[in-house]
Amino acid sequence: MTAIPHPRARWMDPSTGALLDAPGLMRSLATRQAVLLGETHDVAEIHRWQLQVTTCLHLLRPNLAVGFEMFPRRVQPVLDRWVAGELRTADFLREVEWETVWGFPPEIYLPLFHFCRQQAVPMLALNCHRPLVTRVGKEGWDSVPEAERDGLTPSAPPTEGHRAYIARLTGRAESDITDRFLRAQQVWDRAFACNIARHIAVAEGPPPQVVGIIGRGHLDYGHGTPHQLRDLGITDVAVLAPSEAAALDPAEMAGIAEAVFRLDRPEEPVARAPKA
Repeated sequence: MTAIPHPRARWMDPSTGALLDAPGLMRSLATRQAVLLGETHDVAEIHRWQLQVTTCLHLLRPNLAVGFEMFPRRVQPVLDRWVAGELRTADFLREVEWETVWGFPPEIYLPLFHFCRQQAVPMLALNCHRPLVTRVGKEGWDSVPEAERDGLTPSAPPTEGHRAYIARLTGRAESDITDRFLRAQQVWDRAFACNIARHIAVAEGPPPQVVGIIGRGHLDYGHGTPHQLRDLGITDVAVLAPSEAAALDPAEMAGIAEAVFRLDRPEEPVARAPKA
């Protein structure tokens, strides 16, 4: 199929190439259990897009929480204190160990964090303890005692095509994506899904919506976190993706997300701080 022009500032259905009405799309998305916003971590323009979408959804669905890949579950009390207005920005970044845990320049994420604080929107820590990923990849899930699983349950088996997708994403041959590599990737996928599902399950009152701020490698084509959410019973999930391409080929992009937004031309990616 021929690539279809994708104008700036427009939403497109990647399966058909049809342009979508933004208000109608947002109203539809506001009914979902979870809306997952894919990102490339070092592109500031994507974080601006995430803030715009989150703001729209919050207006339509005030009972909303925002979950972040950037934070391990152990710092959830710090996120709660931030949203409650108890921390200055510098103190918040220090207490979540931003430089060592994540490392990308905080200023490209801070507008989202300040939005949550200003609007009293709960922030959710979606990630797990990093050594758990390495351990499961190396030794397998059953080698980890239940008390050391950081609240996670075992991952569902990978979807058909997940290994091939990871190979394309990383520029490797499919045979290079070992079972160990895939097991480790799935720990992250499952962590994000478990922590989203947990919030939906325990929330009081009307069911909340969770917006997920997550790297695209965990979301595209329904692999990764969307698949793990389905396994946990969270089936009404939408994935949205940004794009800077001037045209979209449905033959290549079908299934990557429910809708794709054409960004303004991004500024140069920002450098990640070296690990301490």
